[in-house]
Amino acid sequence: MPRVSAKSAQNDTNNYLVKLGASLRARRKDLGLSQESLADAAGIDRSHMGKIERGERNITFLNIVRITDALGCTPSDVMIDSGF
Repeated sequence: MPRVSAKSAQNDTNNYLVKLGASLRARRKDLGLSQESLADAAGIDRSHMGKIERGERNITFLNIVRITDALGCTPSDVMIDSGF
């Protein structure tokens, strides 16, 4: 089995976060919600929500649940949209 470098693993992780953030952003925009209104509904700071959508934060599962509840979908819906 080929060995994976730490840098390659980090790039893969970042790619997953970017895909997840893009999926959350697309659902938010489809619903016509502002980033601030989604953050408020999910109980998350607006600046943190922006970082999540840009893939800059490694979001916890509980925050995924809070955000997807506010979006009216399930975590699995977002994971499928993200290509996972």
